[in-house]
Amino acid sequence: MSGTAQIGVSGLAVMGRNLARNFARNGFSVAVHNRTTSRTDALVQEFGDEGTFVAARTPEEFVVALERPRRLVIMVKAGNPTDAVIQEFAPLLEDGDIIIDGGNAHFEDTRRRERELRERGIHFVGAGISGGEEGALHGPSIMPGGSKESYGSLEPMLEKISAKAKDGDSCVTYIGPDGAGHFVKMTHNGIEYADMQLIGEAYQLLRDVAGYSPAQIADIFRSWNTGRLDSYLIEITAEVLSHVDAETGDPFVDVVLDQAEQKGTGRWTVQIALDLGVPVSAIAEAVFARSVSGHAALRAASRHLEGPSAHKLGEDEAAAFADQVEQALYASKIVAYTQGFHEIAAGSEQYDWNIDLGEVAAIWRGGCIIRAAFLDRIAGAYEAQPQMPSLLADKSFAEEIGAAQDDWRAVIATAVTRGVPTPAFAATLAYYDSLRAERLPAALTQGQRDYFGAHTYRRTDREGTFHTLWGGDKTEGES
Repeated sequence: MSGTAQIGVSGLAVMGRNLARNFARNGFSVAVHNRTTSRTDALVQEFGDEGTFVAARTPEEFVVALERPRRLVIMVKAGNPTDAVIQEFAPLLEDGDIIIDGGNAHFEDTRRRERELRERGIHFVGAGISGGEEGALHGPSIMPGGSKESYGSLEPMLEKISAKAKDGDSCVTYIGPDGAGHFVKMTHNGIEYADMQLIGEAYQLLRDVAGYSPAQIADIFRSWNTGRLDSYLIEITAEVLSHVDAETGDPFVDVVLDQAEQKGTGRWTVQIALDLGVPVSAIAEAVFARSVSGHAALRAASRHLEGPSAHKLGEDEAAAFADQVEQALYASKIVAYTQGFHEIAAGSEQYDWNIDLGEVAAIWRGGCIIRAAFLDRIAGAYEAQPQMPSLLADKSFAEEIGAAQDDWRAVIATAVTRGVPTPAFAATLAYYDSLRAERLPAALTQGQRDYFGAHTYRRTDREGTFHTLWGGDKTEGES
């Protein structure tokens, strides 16, 4: 066995196995390796007819099987397991070889690994891969970061296995140096959290306020998916809501425990946004909503709290309210994506990555979880104005949200009066109103800070930094 495989995949759980199959199906010879060798054997036995696989039982066999420059994709858990695999393979590699981490690593870990391996002459690529197990097999959206030289070696393969947008473009592009790819994937997942929370809030309103059944709401979402809300998440929401539990005959959503779990990327998105000073309130509220759902004891202890009285909507009222919810959902989704792209732009500036936001939007049009019809327009908006400070600066999106705002506000007001929690809807509207406000109460906040901590302030009428001598003497001094 010597240097016949064009690429290798180590870590053959569902994502790794499907990614290896994707490479093989697209005509590439693939070395496959797993610490538990039974997984390697099972893959070759079950899917060997899909292409050329080279089974390797040891790291040494795996490395020897790869042609130069060696391309190793590792698909293991983030954190220490990733470091352990790198430490296992790195001593076996030579100058110019490439390790590709396809997991959901923290971008700071990726930056560290890229730096350490670069010193040893080895390229390290942190590649965000979105699309779940189906995407890994049939075509994901791929967000690689690392050296341009390493991407040049990988580009033909990644373009071949990636998802294709409706115009035929491959959903992969070079994101930027070191941790840029994993940063963009992290933010992608943060937007995903917000998107899912907004959809959940729309569902809750349609059920608790309009009185629709899950099956009826499924039909509403199917209708929405034929218009401007056309997206993967809207599509699968309809499927989930129409599903009936085989055991009980009840709607599936009624037999699932209402505690949403999370793996950490949404939380990272919020934590890094705080470090960068970027407001991502929709993503934050989505993360907090999952946290609240998981506090079963707290929720049980609070069931005695009273809510408002409610009245049932008539058929015409319910239909009109559903239309308003569609407007609110669309406007809120645009704001959530706006916040995510702002964070990517801020990260790009902070780490000198030079990320092309239009290219990011373009590769999210297919394969990934947040793929949506309006990403075509987002890509076009950034292509037309690469330095656009906010997606809401785009005239067409601004006009649409302006047209939706009356219904958006009405939905949130109804949610408040009916006692239905809509933290993400409310946060996106507050963000919109904050951006359009001529004056914010931050002036008062800064005055308070100067009063109790002498933190100084700036003025509207002249340059400089000032401090007021609070107490008896109210004179101002420039510092």
